[in-house]
Amino acid sequence: MTASKIIGIDLGGTSIKFGILTLDGEVQDKWSIPTNILEDGKHIVPDIIESINHRLSLYNLDKSEFLGIGMGTPGSVNISESTVKAAFNLNWADTQEVGKPISEGVGLPFILDNDANVAALGERWVGAGENNPDVVFITLGTGVGGGIIASGELVHGVAGAGGEIGHICVDPYGFECTCGNRGCLETVTSATGIVRLARKFAEEYEGDSTIKAAIDNGDEVTSKDIFFAAQEGDHFSLSVVDKFAYYLGFACANLGSTLNPASIVIGGGVSAAGEFLREKVEKYFTKYAFSTVRNSSKIKLAVLGNDAGIIGAASLALKFKGE
Repeated sequence: MTASKIIGIDLGGTSIKFGILTLDGEVQDKWSIPTNILEDGKHIVPDIIESINHRLSLYNLDKSEFLGIGMGTPGSVNISESTVKAAFNLNWADTQEVGKPISEGVGLPFILDNDANVAALGERWVGAGENNPDVVFITLGTGVGGGIIASGELVHGVAGAGGEIGHICVDPYGFECTCGNRGCLETVTSATGIVRLARKFAEEYEGDSTIKAAIDNGDEVTSKDIFFAAQEGDHFSLSVVDKFAYYLGFACANLGSTLNPASIVIGGGVSAAGEFLREKVEKYFTKYAFSTVRNSSKIKLAVLGNDAGIIGAASLALKFKGE
């Protein structure tokens, strides 16, 4: 039987998402299970094996129909060894052997990569990247991650740190980052970063603003609140969003002038602000990018949402096609 399907796994700290896809990237089935991080995360790999085997049995799917399994995971990934370490939200501080037990437990070839990288692959393959070989993906959530695809291949770098877009320095005298440096993109464009900007702006802003008032009252303010208020015309929030867009557009311009991708795709929870956000980022990208890049690289919004991870992970398994 000729293999016509692939399996994608998006491993997260709260849930593990699975998908069965065609070789063209069409999701035929998807499901999820809770991530059991107890006892140093020792249940995660057995749970993955059990869940896949149960699903294949449930639908009477023969393993000969599948090329293999791809998975995206947090943490530091050794691709050649299929191991993960420093995935603290999984309780995987030390090196975890992942690929060998899953491959043996399911009976299919297995390949692994970083979760931001596989989301980039998903958006590049069947999402906003339109299967172009040169795409940069930036995901804005509780942190800022990313993936760089050049000539159809993920850029990993000599130590696997290629694509750490969240740690591009955009303000050397800025906020402290969890990485130990100052002014990383993550400190000002993550969901917490934009709130941090708002709190700083509130110290000097003297006009009327519901968000400024909420901050002064000690009320909880989220990135969603700030974007909503900005769209409603709140001048304080507009100034915060403009600064946010400046930092992101500035970083995109530098990425663009270095790589000249067909598109820089913005995803993650913060990107839910949509075209309102994209246009503001594009303004600063256009201002700071090299002229040729300005006219050839596009700023786009991600379109796959939560499916980017399973789709991109599954695409990793396409490498088994010629084996």
